[in-house]
Amino acid sequence: MSKLACRALPRGASALALIDAATRAAAGGKRFRPALVVAAFEAFGGDADSTPGLWDVAAAFELLHTAFVIHDDLIDRDTERRGEPNVGGTFRARACAHGIGEPEAGRMGDAAAVLAGDILLYEATRLVAMADVPAAVRSALFSLLDDAVLVSALGELADVEQAMMPDEPDTAHLLSTAHDKTAVYSFCAPLAAGAALAGADEGDRALLIAAGADLGLAFQLVDDLIGTFGDEKQAGRTSGADLREAKRTPLIALARDSAAWPQVSTALALAPTGPVAIQAAQRELDASGARERLVTLIGHTLGSVRRRIAELPDPPRTLIEDITTAIEGRIP
Repeated sequence: MSKLACRALPRGASALALIDAATRAAAGGKRFRPALVVAAFEAFGGDADSTPGLWDVAAAFELLHTAFVIHDDLIDRDTERRGEPNVGGTFRARACAHGIGEPEAGRMGDAAAVLAGDILLYEATRLVAMADVPAAVRSALFSLLDDAVLVSALGELADVEQAMMPDEPDTAHLLSTAHDKTAVYSFCAPLAAGAALAGADEGDRALLIAAGADLGLAFQLVDDLIGTFGDEKQAGRTSGADLREAKRTPLIALARDSAAWPQVSTALALAPTGPVAIQAAQRELDASGARERLVTLIGHTLGSVRRRIAELPDPPRTLIEDITTAIEGRIP
């Protein structure tokens, strides 16, 4: 039983169920954010045996990610994650099993999702606060964590506003949102945290943060391509899901700037009606040149990463090059 579960146990069945749902939300997944912390630490010559706080800091970034995922599912009204009930879905079902009807069961699920995410956000902060690291390093870690939480939250808000506002967001704003939602907490902060734990100087950490910003943007743009053109295996859901959900992405903004927009717009309006319409929208987007332009933009962004890291010493430079190549390999 986890420490959280042990602490919740005296509080009764509901408390234990909440911690269990949050624990399951944190299970599985790629865990690449803590992996980046450790990889950057090792690339800068860190010694894990003499830095026990490394593992707490790495775990903190995974809990931060899980908290964001739980809250993101709530915002998107999703009740499943990876084909299983998420925290909200679990508590919705739990309420129904106790004879509670809709919409009260939905409110129960929403409340559980807010609270589980809040608990994990605090746990991430607590892990950094309690990590066995020097005071100066802890201060740097909190600065990174502060930025990760604030920028990611504001990026999520911008994403929701762009989806709901009647005016079509321009490409620049969509790119800014794509960066804010992903780059800081998924790339900049984990990389710089690992480097700080290893004793890297501020200049090298600044280079990692700058490279991480480009990596995060490129990663999110590739995700947009996968959500539109990727197959079910690559996307982890039905092909063309972003088209079915009518998401406003940089890819769509690039198509809007093309002469083919009238045909694309008509196809996108029909995309939510089924697989045949989704395939038609994919063809129109491809023909508009938007897909090619986005791939080019990803290439330029990753090219910027390679230019930035030229000043880094060899092991961390190789690490960032490997991440860059991995992102390129995901382009559908």
